[in-house]
Amino acid sequence: MSTIELKGYSGEAYKFLSEAKASIGDMVRIEKNGEVYEGGLMPRSESGDDQHIVIKLRSGYNIGVKITPTSKIERTGTGAKPTFTSTSQPTSRKGLERIDIISTGGTIASRVDYRTGAVQPALSATDLYSAVPELSELADITAHILYSEFSENISPQHWVGMAEKISEVISSGTAGVVVCHGTDTMAYTSAALSFMLRDLPVPVVLVGSQRSSDRPSSDAATNLMGAVAVASKAPFAEVTVAMHGDSSDKAVTIHRGTKVRKCHTSGRYAFKSVNSLPLAKYDLQNASLEILEKKYVQRDRNRNLDLRTSLEEKVFLMKFYPGMSDGPIDWAIDQGYCGIVIEGTGLGHVSKNLQASIAKAIQSGMLVAMTSQCVWGRVNMNVYTTGRDLISLGVIPLEDMLPETALVKMMWVLGQTKDPEAAEKILLKNLAGELSQRIVLDD
Repeated sequence: MSTIELKGYSGEAYKFLSEAKASIGDMVRIEKNGEVYEGGLMPRSESGDDQHIVIKLRSGYNIGVKITPTSKIERTGTGAKPTFTSTSQPTSRKGLERIDIISTGGTIASRVDYRTGAVQPALSATDLYSAVPELSELADITAHILYSEFSENISPQHWVGMAEKISEVISSGTAGVVVCHGTDTMAYTSAALSFMLRDLPVPVVLVGSQRSSDRPSSDAATNLMGAVAVASKAPFAEVTVAMHGDSSDKAVTIHRGTKVRKCHTSGRYAFKSVNSLPLAKYDLQNASLEILEKKYVQRDRNRNLDLRTSLEEKVFLMKFYPGMSDGPIDWAIDQGYCGIVIEGTGLGHVSKNLQASIAKAIQSGMLVAMTSQCVWGRVNMNVYTTGRDLISLGVIPLEDMLPETALVKMMWVLGQTKDPEAAEKILLKNLAGELSQRIVLDD
């Protein structure tokens, strides 16, 4: 038996499997300490130890079983070998709108790398299409791979690259754009694209998945179906995020790109619209789109996109906490930063010992704005003396703007102008639905 048939195994685990004449993909039965484990034999991480055997249970989950001298292993059948095959570009279909899928990486564009045991961002957008054949009934797909990055590696320069690629495909006549993206920083990217892509003629829909496609509970396929359907059919032309609205597979919720936040680490219902209604909901079972927010930018393919990608990256987001020193603010001044977004407490407060440094920052020409650490509600710095003192120093209250949206918007605003007064006016102007006139209460 060659080592290729037992990829990643060595030492005791390899010995036990060899004696059982088992190879990767076979069904095996492992008895250990009175317990029985059955499943398909999976490859191992080459960097792991030599004492564990990895099997995929019928539930779809992988487990590692540590081998002891009394363990017994039996090969019970032949299973499907774990493989990964790249596919060709999908064939165009007549009568369907063309939708461009741009892949940037993340869980929705990932597969397991059995050399290291890690999930790697390796799928192209074409692979995503071929993995979800239902897409062929929704649109004529054109696929692109732009990046293969987990979302924590996405930077402002990646936002620029995405905006430029979206502009390119819109210019070529697409009916809508879907961007596959990791979920952890998707809200930052959706906000950035909301400001960079002015006067959008068609929808731009960011989509991700909380659970990878090799898991039975994966939301990758259903989220992608919802995103493509929205890009093709929606009456609005805004940057949005399409993710599961709850734990079922019934619907995908469409959030405005400047009002969405990831609120759960792993739940499929992680994304919520904050202080506003979602734009829409796509019913997967009935293939129907329900509009929830009546005010939106209408789709108009004759509208000319205004691409504005200039960013000032020397802006940072500062979360206030009790006992915080003024060191970070003084450091920002010394480093020549142009702006600070503060996540203050409650209605928009920080301790009085930071006021001198904040005043110094503003006097140096830095833009300083206030958001709240609270998820729902808006800042109101006129209620208490602390807030009024900060306003008198020149701190800008940002109403109900989300901190991550505020950070991105300040980067974008300072990329358009360095004049503090002009920048403040643009920062307070509602450009992409980032400011709500009324708060939607969460029941």
